[in-house]
Amino acid sequence: MKHLLNVAILLFVGTIAFAQSPKPAEKGVTYGAGTTNENTIAITEMEKKVAADNKFEGKVVGKVTEVCQEKGCWMKVDKGNGETLMVKFKNYGFFMPKNIVGQTVVLEGEAVIKEVSVKQQKHYAEDAGKSKEEIEKIKEPKKETQFVAKGVLVL
Repeated sequence: MKHLLNVAILLFVGTIAFAQSPKPAEKGVTYGAGTTNENTIAITEMEKKVAADNKFEGKVVGKVTEVCQEKGCWMKVDKGNGETLMVKFKNYGFFMPKNIVGQTVVLEGEAVIKEVSVKQQKHYAEDAGKSKEEIEKIKEPKKETQFVAKGVLVL
């Protein structure tokens, strides 16, 4: 019985270590439910659909500009207009590696417009390693399009 308990503990600890250490970002690696490079649209097209329907479900392609430095629990993707799209992961079911910045990815999931509180913006800024001065400049809530990915593919 003691042997089985030790095996169970090792499996549990191994599972936690794996969940906290995602595979390095390399071409063809997938995260979450995975996805393919078929039927994708540009983020600018997705934004038009979100503006018209208040939501979008499908696949978009973009370049990662930032990732949470704590756990990889969120990332930002370039919209192509000097702004970024906040990407979270469905039910916090998976995380991104820190070396994914600069990679082009396919995101599959859904986008909606959300209001982000000052507190939440400051939390994201802290996770991103922003300076205290940058964090203190955050004074107003803002509305933004957020993408909840169920799968990510590195191109």
